[in-house]
Formats: sequence, C-alpha cells, structure tokens
Amino acid sequence: MNLMILDKIVEKKKERLKEDKSKISLNDLKNQLNLEKFQKTSHEYPFEKALKKNGLSIIAEIKKASPSKGLISKDFDPEKIAIEYESAGVSAISVLTEEDFFMGKKEYLEIIAKKIKTPLLRKDFIIDEYMIYESKILNASAILLIVSILTEEKLKKFLKIAKILGLSALVEAHDEKEIKIAINSGARIIGVNNRNLKDFTVNLNNSINLRKLVPKGIIFISESGIKTIKDIEILKKNNVDGVLIGESFMKSKNKKNLIKSFKSI
Repeated sequence: MNLMILDKIVEKKKERLKEDKSKISLNDLKNQLNLEKFQKTSHEYPFEKALKKNGLSIIAEIKKASPSKGLISKDFDPEKIAIEYESAGVSAISVLTEEDFFMGKKEYLEIIAKKIKTPLLRKDFIIDEYMIYESKILNASAILLIVSILTEEKLKKFLKIAKILGLSALVEAHDEKEIKIAINSGARIIGVNNRNLKDFTVNLNNSINLRKLVPKGIIFISESGIKTIKDIEILKKNNVDGVLIGESFMKSKNKKNLIKSFKSI
C-alpha cells in the first residue's frame, strides 16, 4: 500500500533531520541562541503584530514547486520575489524550506531576511524541536505547526518553545477535530488549509465552515486555493483575518499588481 504524500514528506523529513543533527547537535543550536537571554526577554512577535493590523492580511508565499503542481516557477529568484512582495505591501512572507517535495532551501530564509524587513514565516513540516531552534537562527519570525502530523502534547511543547524564542506559530488545521486541538493547545494564530493534505483536493468552504469554531481573539488565516478577487470577497465576508497565497502569486507575471488588486477589496 502506497503511503499518503504527507506521510512520505514526514518520513523524508526524519531522514533529513538525522543528517542535520549529525552535523550540528541540538545543544549546539541552543548554545548559538543563548537561551537564557531569550527567557528574560520581552518579545514583540512581529509576524503576529503584522497580522493584527486593520484590513485583510496577506501572507505571500515563496515556493518553487509543490507535490500537486510540480515545478511552479522556472526562473526562481527568492530574493527578487521577496523584494517585490514587500514593495506591494504584504503583511508577511511565507518561505518554503522543505527540500524534497517543494524544492525549498533553508538558506532562502537567511538570504531574504538580509534584504527585507517584512516578517518571515518558515513553511516546513516541523516534527522536531530541533527545527524550531533552527528557524530562529535562520531569522524566521514565525513557524508553521501542522496539527495532523503532531500529537497534542508535542504541539503544546512546540508552542512553548516558540514563545520562549519570540517566534509566532501559525497552527494549521484541516477539520473540526484539529481546530479543537489547536485551540486547546493555546494557538494564537490558526490557519485552515483548504487543500486536503491527504489527496490535495481544494475546497474554499473549508475555511468558511471552520471559521465559526474559532474565537474572535485568535487570528484566523485561510490557506491554499485562493486565486481570484471573488475568493477574497467571499473570505472577507466570512470574517477571515488573513489569507496565505502561494501559487497564484508565484505564477503571476506582475505580482505587485495582483497583490494590490487583492488588497483593494
């Protein structure tokens, strides 16, 4: 029986982690960060702050490929794309760092962080605390935590580590059960993925239906399958706080204009 694509991604991530840990240990990462300093610091959480501003927030994604679409961008220049996104006034930028299925690289975060001031979300399949400390070193302002690949206990632990480091966490859910887990774990930002990570079908109604379950104090983000002004209008009417858009922007020849048209709604 073939593994679901999500299971394959997680298995490959475990292999990558073994390699990474053999080069730099978890203790080495912690020493680089000076954890005592972070524990005494009052954090500003720039990613979260950006999403709380008036109007619909736009998180623009930088990704080269995906398992469902294959190669999305042939002339891929993450630095140039990030500068274009920032000049269009997006709230935050999501950077794909998963290597094997999305053709991402961890280095993209470091490169982009040196060029722009917009908060960066590390978009990856975080299954180990090692990746959270690593994200801070890579200059991310936020991390993605996917409920379906974590136990509730692990999710709570990861949220605590992120908080100590001053990282925000976008906790991604896909159904009612996962929304409840995200809320119980203390998520301050919940993202609903309209794409089913098991079979990659997309349904915008997933965000609309699950929005009702999330209390007002929690920032609600709709992810995946958002392509048109009409999609933006529908989500805005249903009290969505922000959208995460990748493919539509990546395929656009004039990203700035498309973003501005979405922002004008």
